[in-house]
Amino acid sequence: MKALKLLTASAVAGLLAAMPGAMAQDGPAPWDPDYEPPRMEDGTPSFAGVWSKASLTVLTRGRQFSDLVIPPAMAQAIESGNAAATERANAARDPDEIRQAPEAGGAGVGGYNRFWMDPGNALGVIDGEYRSSWIVDPADGQIPYTDAAREEAENAISTMRNSFSDPEVRSAGERCTVGFGSTGAPPMLNVLYNNHIQFFQQEDLIVILAEMNHNARMIRMNAEHRGPEMREWLGDSIGHWEGDTLVVETTNFHRDNSIRTAIRHELYFEPDTVVEERFTRVSDEVIHYEFTVTDPDLFTQPWRGELPIWAAEGPIYEYACHEGNYSLPGILAGARREERLAAEAAANGGGGE
Repeated sequence: MKALKLLTASAVAGLLAAMPGAMAQDGPAPWDPDYEPPRMEDGTPSFAGVWSKASLTVLTRGRQFSDLVIPPAMAQAIESGNAAATERANAARDPDEIRQAPEAGGAGVGGYNRFWMDPGNALGVIDGEYRSSWIVDPADGQIPYTDAAREEAENAISTMRNSFSDPEVRSAGERCTVGFGSTGAPPMLNVLYNNHIQFFQQEDLIVILAEMNHNARMIRMNAEHRGPEMREWLGDSIGHWEGDTLVVETTNFHRDNSIRTAIRHELYFEPDTVVEERFTRVSDEVIHYEFTVTDPDLFTQPWRGELPIWAAEGPIYEYACHEGNYSLPGILAGARREERLAAEAAANGGGGE
């Protein structure tokens, strides 16, 4: 999995040194402030089509970056390094080497290889600037948990990862109720694969279909939030237009979707956490996606992020999670075996097998 991480500062420095005239490279062009988006029959901008959140940029800022904006030469060195790492990972290997059985009692057979992953091959670009994190406020690019909330989040995530006896303790992503890592619930973030979304628009309803777990979020336009007794997996979303920007407010999340973990980030929300999203089409190829997360019980301040959502080729194919999710029955069966062995040991006076 190390090949999936952004390059360290020393690695980037080495790449820059090897690139003649690297510091003279130009960055991407800024967005056209006079861009005119395609429109629906009611005159509102159209987001029709399939889009992707795939990117090398992630939610929080890595230690290798000191600022939000990455110089063009450094960004291009990172992208080149990632491309080289991907090529090495996908290179042909000796079949006799990869067919060796794992060691008995070891950690397992390992995870996915790069063939199954699609994390993106480019850093996020906002109005001509390469970005080191999606979070723009606070300025350090980190989630501003209170001390109590950070401890609460760490305990909840640890319990989820280390408890195996109850299916409802496992993460919602693992249980195939929602996509892991906040792929469909706001804020919608990028993960290792299945980063596509698709919009379906009517005047009174906008639907965002997320590829991961095939979740569909219904945004009721010009409506009021339902009561707190209605907790939806992706939250209760209501929207309105501010000029050409779609503004969506979401709260009343299902409690079992409070923990949103991925290899690239971890989030912890409460059911009444509020997320405001702003979608603005800035070109034929990009939707500018902004979000603000507010919860005074969890965070020292509202925190904001922004990312580009790229136009992509469709269609989106069904993500049939449950049909292939054989791991959860295995996890629960393992817990039952541990309980049985513990009971047998107790019946034998505390002795083991």
